[in-house]
Amino acid sequence: MSSQWASPKVTADASKKKSVGKGVFRKCDKCGATMPAEVFEANFEVCPECDQHHKLSAKRWRELLLDEGKLERWDEALVPCDPLEFTDGKRYTDRVAAAQKATGASEAIETGCGAINGEPVAYGAFLFAFMGGSMGSVVGEKIARLFERATEKRLPVVLLQSSGGARMQEGILSLMQMAKTVAALEKLRAAGIPFFSIMLHPTTGGVAASIAFLGDINIAEPGALIGFAGPRVIETTLRQKLPEGFQRSEFLMTHGMVDQIVSRLELRERLTVLLRHLSRR
Repeated sequence: MSSQWASPKVTADASKKKSVGKGVFRKCDKCGATMPAEVFEANFEVCPECDQHHKLSAKRWRELLLDEGKLERWDEALVPCDPLEFTDGKRYTDRVAAAQKATGASEAIETGCGAINGEPVAYGAFLFAFMGGSMGSVVGEKIARLFERATEKRLPVVLLQSSGGARMQEGILSLMQMAKTVAALEKLRAAGIPFFSIMLHPTTGGVAASIAFLGDINIAEPGALIGFAGPRVIETTLRQKLPEGFQRSEFLMTHGMVDQIVSRLELRERLTVLLRHLSRR
């Protein structure tokens, strides 16, 4: 597909080429359309040509969904420790410190209280840039507390999930978070408070195997990879070719695993309708 933003072909002599600053132009991962970076920025990282959804930072998600982008943060003081003294060529504590420096976040999830078009919500968002959004003890604890506070305050929960799964550096302590988060969610459900599970690309491993599919409404972004083990692992194990589009949002929608596929550009308005419909006391 040709793009109105595509760069013209360069025919000038190589010695006369001028450099444009790094990051001035961006190329879509799917259709290859090249356009000014500010076009992607203004469109919340959705390609105007093919609707490909590229990764969006936690800050930009807040700007997209929450009123004035404001989040009253919860449990920011919780930080991971290293009970197993794990190392895989690099110490776990060093990996955490590097992720904190690179992202400016304390962990792979942020939680708190905000509002969507005036509707108060308990809000959480995974940070995939922080060690692949992996769920360790702190991430699991923050999710459990998100559900518990929402139950106490009678707030519907909106949780954006993008994760590679359980954090291997914490071993069984990481896997225990699957049961803990589901138990906290069941208390929310028993109180009759809705949970909106938003699955982004990718939502895999222990997160997909625990809370991701347990929403009262399960919403996926277009083209997102969602499932437990990755397609290559499954093909290697089963020794057979998987169906076209396996584990993508559209495949899951067809097979009844998600309720809606919603472009992030429409997500705020869709959530507003659902919140007003399901959150009435």
